[in-house]
This record gives sequence, structure tokens and C-alpha cells, in this order.
Amino acid sequence: MEFINRFIDQPMLQAASWMLQVWHRRSGRSPDALGPIWNLVVILFLLGVSCWCLPGTPGLLAAGALLMLSFPPAWKLLTKPDSGGYDARRYRAMAALAIRKRETEWVVRVLVLMISACLPMLAGGGDEVGQLFVVGAGLWFALTVPANAYLAAAEPPKPYDGDNAFTRRAVIAT
Repeated sequence: MEFINRFIDQPMLQAASWMLQVWHRRSGRSPDALGPIWNLVVILFLLGVSCWCLPGTPGLLAAGALLMLSFPPAWKLLTKPDSGGYDARRYRAMAALAIRKRETEWVVRVLVLMISACLPMLAGGGDEVGQLFVVGAGLWFALTVPANAYLAAAEPPKPYDGDNAFTRRAVIAT
């Protein structure tokens, strides 16, 4: 248990926290927007691959399925007003939620990570279109679900909204 926590879960949480920091520093947007944007990037990649590998009716079915998968993250991005931006109060709320998710859902994160590693290998059978569809579904699951779980449990980046308690120099000085 300690091995899994130390060598799998903690490095993944640190990587997710680093990605949130880079995202917030480069884009200036809230860390909440990274998950849906990542989902849309993965779906766009899979849409391109499916149009290239699956011509005709199977390609249209795959494109329709991917289009339906893109509705929830697109809706989340379009309907969520960025009122007030990312400030200290929002940071504290996100940090408290991340701590709760980190403490209570670590088994779920590791289980989802292991399932996503094995899922693309389960495609078998004689139907090539079905096999490609299962591989695509496995890739979508492997690239989005563990990422969302780790992004939700990662430490959010500290904002700078004029409050000296959240600046890097003030944290080091204290």
C-alpha cells in the first residue's frame, strides 16, 4: 500500500499540480478550465484519427459518438461564467475540496489508472470496426478519466490577486 501511494499516486498528484500551475500561469484562467479543455483536445484528436481510419458509415458513427462525448465539457466551458476570476477565496475552496478528494478517493484514482492501462488491450474479436471502436473508447477513457481524477485531487496553484499571503516571496519569508 505504501509503495503504491509513494511511487504511483504521489508522483501523479505532483504532476497534476504542476500542470495546473503551468496552465494557470500561462493562460491566466482558472484551473477548473483545464479538465474540460483537456477532454476536448483528446476528443478532437480521436475524431481526426477516426475520420482517417474509419471511412464511410463507421466513421460517421464514431464521429457522432465523439461529438456526443464533447457536449458535457463544451457545455461546462460555455455556461460557467468566469465571475471574479481566480482569487484567494476560490483557491481556498478548491484546496479544501482537493484535500478531501486526495484523502478519500486515492483507491479510486489508482484503480481507474490501472483499468485505463488495461482497457485498450481488451479489444479483440473478428470485427475490425468494432475492434477499432473499442480501442478508441479505451484510449478516450485512458486519456480523460484518470487525468480528471488527478486534476481534481491535485493542489491548485496559488493565485496572485494583490494578497501578499499568496505570493511566492511572502510564503518563503514566513
